[in-house]
Amino acid sequence: MKCLIIRFSSIGDIVLTTPVIRCLKQQVEGVEVHYLTKKSFRGILASNPYIDKLHLLEDDWDGMIKELQAEKFDYVIDLHHNLRTLRIKRALKKVPSFSFNKLNIQKWLLTALKINRMPPVHIVDRCMDTVKSLGVVNDGQGLDYFIPAKDEVRAEDLPMSHHGGYIGVVIGAALNTKKLPVEKLKELCAQIQHPVVLLGGPEDKAEGDEIATTDNVKIYNACGKFNLNESASLVRNAKLIVSHDTGLMHIAAAFKKPVVSVWGNTVPEFGMTPYYGKYEVPNQIFEVKGLSCRPCSKIGYKKCPKGHFKCMMQQEIPAIANAAITLKK
Repeated sequence: MKCLIIRFSSIGDIVLTTPVIRCLKQQVEGVEVHYLTKKSFRGILASNPYIDKLHLLEDDWDGMIKELQAEKFDYVIDLHHNLRTLRIKRALKKVPSFSFNKLNIQKWLLTALKINRMPPVHIVDRCMDTVKSLGVVNDGQGLDYFIPAKDEVRAEDLPMSHHGGYIGVVIGAALNTKKLPVEKLKELCAQIQHPVVLLGGPEDKAEGDEIATTDNVKIYNACGKFNLNESASLVRNAKLIVSHDTGLMHIAAAFKKPVVSVWGNTVPEFGMTPYYGKYEVPNQIFEVKGLSCRPCSKIGYKKCPKGHFKCMMQQEIPAIANAAITLKK
């Protein structure tokens, strides 16, 4: 049997599909697992031992379709379920497919009318529903993330002050309404009485430098200095991760790290909280409840539509800092 799993983006969403990959490979005898994603996300999956072949979406759509048609798949597992995946399934013609239910109507009701009809089911379990007809069940082992040896971060790559352990603080997010403002992050890091490593991409470096001025010895800005897999290595080596609703939060969960998650315009009810499977890992969620405007979007915005940004400005920073110290291993 040969199966194609499709998920184009983004970091966290791809990591959340890893239980499907593992369970399918381990539970279906002789199955060959292929995965289609965007080229920019190759590094997330390239070292995954449960994937037999990785297909990458680039500029040559027709060439990619021909490549997929030549594989003669038995099943397509569509974990993205959008117009592009519909085109692929149509191009593969008679190949049976199973599609992830995105619950778009329920999400619209929650964001537009604040009527919660979202099922109390994590998105991982909704993804697992796509393979249940193949006899595949959730093994409870949680998420996977595999780091190639070349991307392992060594202790000497960090300041001496952090060799005894550190708390990772993820300062970035895909959109601004999902992340704390810089002043709040400065306040948070100042109140965490423990060495801190700031985590994020090159786009977060300037803000990281500003946050680090709070205490240049205690706070090390790693934003933009490491690639994604190296950042994942920093996450794995941390005692605890403080994160917004973002990809590194799910990578932290894959390593069974305690997570203190801070939620702005999005809400845990969307089903994307840190996922540990059957493992009991201490974690804590912080959100400003009772706001009539929240959630304002299932994804986020560049700036608060209302202008007040209460979902982040009213976060209890001392409580978040205290949770980080209390829950760290």
